[in-house]
Amino acid sequence: MKTLYNQNTGYWYPRLTLLTLETIILGVAGWLLFFDGAEVLHALFHWNLSNGDSGRNWLLFILILIVFVRMKFTMFFLLRRPMPWQEAFSVPAAFSLYYIVIPLLSLTYNKPLNGWDLAFVVIFVFGSLLNSHAEWLRHQWKQLPEHKGKLYTGGYFRYSIHINYFGDVLWVLALALVAWNAWALLVPLWLFCFFAFYNIPMLDKHLAEKYGDDFERYRKKTKTFIPYFY
Repeated sequence: MKTLYNQNTGYWYPRLTLLTLETIILGVAGWLLFFDGAEVLHALFHWNLSNGDSGRNWLLFILILIVFVRMKFTMFFLLRRPMPWQEAFSVPAAFSLYYIVIPLLSLTYNKPLNGWDLAFVVIFVFGSLLNSHAEWLRHQWKQLPEHKGKLYTGGYFRYSIHINYFGDVLWVLALALVAWNAWALLVPLWLFCFFAFYNIPMLDKHLAEKYGDDFERYRKKTKTFIPYFY
């Protein structure tokens, strides 16, 4: 059975499908945070939703928009492997948790912005940096002809094999914290478990097959996911 990391499929169609679906999800987030989304859902399902705090709504949407732009840059300019159709649909499904579920949970009551939110934004920026800058440095390294077919272990990847995934967990955690709803913390917890128990083992198997002894040596001296810890 082919895995996510060795499927051959068209380059553009899955990416354009993913872009379309995520754009729709982003629009739903805007509808919830700035228009009558909360009132409509309350009328239909009798959910206990408010209009939220306008400042918090804007902060959440700006952070979500930053995620959207970062991920589209990664998808269209940095991600060179083929994208299977299953990813074109599974990724938007996952991102609906970040773009829709977290904003919904933030609308369960009005919580004005406070000093803690600045700390949450710092976590968001740090996680985004770990994810996007790590990918950018790896992309730049792989553009050099002498590095073709070689395993990249520099930059942020010196600190963990999947430092980019750790960055993902951090920025999702920051979004959940900005929502100021304890239930929102289940979203980064789910993402951590997804990476730790599904995606990372699958990717490690692919890397071991592709890079052989180079990857085994790298794995022996480098943490898998969380720097200095795991």
